[in-house]
Amino acid sequence: ARMALPPPPPSPAPSDAQLTSRCYRHPDREAGRSCTRCGKPACSDCLVQAAVGSHCLDCAKAARPDVATRARFWNAGESVLVTKVIIAINLAVYLWGAIVTPSSLMGGGYIGPGSVAYRIGLNEYFLQAPFHDWYRLVTSGFLHFGLLHLGFNMFILWQLGNLIERALGRLNFALMYFASLLAGSFGVILLGGDGITGGASGAVFGLMAAAAIGMHRRGVNIFSTGLGSTLMINLFITFVIPGISIGGHLGGIAGGAICGWFMLAPPWKRQPSWVAWATPVGVMAASVLGVVILVR
Repeated sequence: ARMALPPPPPSPAPSDAQLTSRCYRHPDREAGRSCTRCGKPACSDCLVQAAVGSHCLDCAKAARPDVATRARFWNAGESVLVTKVIIAINLAVYLWGAIVTPSSLMGGGYIGPGSVAYRIGLNEYFLQAPFHDWYRLVTSGFLHFGLLHLGFNMFILWQLGNLIERALGRLNFALMYFASLLAGSFGVILLGGDGITGGASGAVFGLMAAAAIGMHRRGVNIFSTGLGSTLMINLFITFVIPGISIGGHLGGIAGGAICGWFMLAPPWKRQPSWVAWATPVGVMAASVLGVVILVR
């Protein structure tokens, strides 16, 4: 004879806490699940997917880095921040000019009193008494006459910025850029001219020259990289097409070449660390002093 097995025990009845489990933020909602970090019951709207399980909003917020840490993370991810800021300023100035004088959006346009070109462009007339607008030595480098002028300079600046800023770091790259810009302004005043001058070309030509010098000192043939041909073509255009500031381009090349020789020296050519910042500062000081002597 076979003995009958006893029936399985009934499942335990749910506790009152389980029957009444409510979201810790929404008492009118059933929780459904709990935070795998602190155990608080929460509805689906109050849970955030985590690497392991789900966290309530409070635990998710507590696990986030503080503002300073997030800023450091963001800062570390922006390898060409100075290049982006310079491009943004150029774009902002161009849009400002387009708003003040809409005819200047594509090129040409009014450059008389009241226009942005008249306010920030460079000419020796504005540096003499009674104006003494020395700020134009810098602001003129952010002025562009037309979309093609702006687009070409910003395209080259983006390419060179990605190359040089990564190698030099932000501060030294910014010093090199403004040293080339001021050297270009000095070239404008040195060679003279009746019109109002503007554009980032002086600084961009300086960056091209600096990159070419840096590659040459490392034994790289610049004509095998495309940089040499780009520099030669732009120099050819400078002398062939009328209306281009020869002084601005040549001045920028001279300033950038000096900076590039010292700032982009190869690792085996050891030099004091202060040379990297002293060189562009010296170029800027010499450029401004040269302008002051010329306009007196």
